[in-house]
Amino acid sequence: MRIVTLNANGIRSAQRKGFFEWLEREDADVVCMQETKAQVDQLADPVFHPRGYHCHYFGAGKKGYSGVAIYSREKPVEVVAGFGSREFDDEGRYIEARFLEAFMPHLRALKRRRRDYVLCGDWNIAHKEIDLRNWRSNQKNSGFLPEERAWLDELFGEVRYVDAFREVNPHPEQYTWWSNRGQAWAKNVGWRIDYEVLSPGLAGSVTGASIYKAQRFSDHAPLTVDYDL
Repeated sequence: MRIVTLNANGIRSAQRKGFFEWLEREDADVVCMQETKAQVDQLADPVFHPRGYHCHYFGAGKKGYSGVAIYSREKPVEVVAGFGSREFDDEGRYIEARFLEAFMPHLRALKRRRRDYVLCGDWNIAHKEIDLRNWRSNQKNSGFLPEERAWLDELFGEVRYVDAFREVNPHPEQYTWWSNRGQAWAKNVGWRIDYEVLSPGLAGSVTGASIYKAQRFSDHAPLTVDYDL
């Protein structure tokens, strides 16, 4: 199974930059999109419903803001929008300290269910020093705060979820987001903040992981992970 995740920073913008042509070649089984920044009625064009996929969009209440989507080759048995928090579900996506506190009980509850999960998205946290270029100067900045990193330590430690990318790629300078300021993209001054996070039962199932940088669809890059399931 091949799963792609991308923070599109506007799905219509990503479309104009060639994302869907690339996706057709990528032959993914599941595609998870964040920051679609569009309402469902703005995505009626067939280009936003790629051939061979069942497409489900969940937009934010605020126009031009946030929003997520899932494309899947197989028809889902059920699609659930939000995780039960009115504060955050109305926005489609939100990550800050309060969100992490609200989200951990949900993750623990998922682990108790008799099924496995791949949780894809822009988690907005670089876990280790290896996961961002300028870690020393960012220790007091959101995205690399001690309490954020400790939350991921708990998730990947005590709670036993798995960082799929690091299952197979231990190398530095592997980033998924670059600031639009300066020459961050050209100089690869980036952060690895986009993840595919696996429930414990999927540990050991990753066969490959890659970050696509040959084209730029967004300020984030698509992360593709292959699994032997």
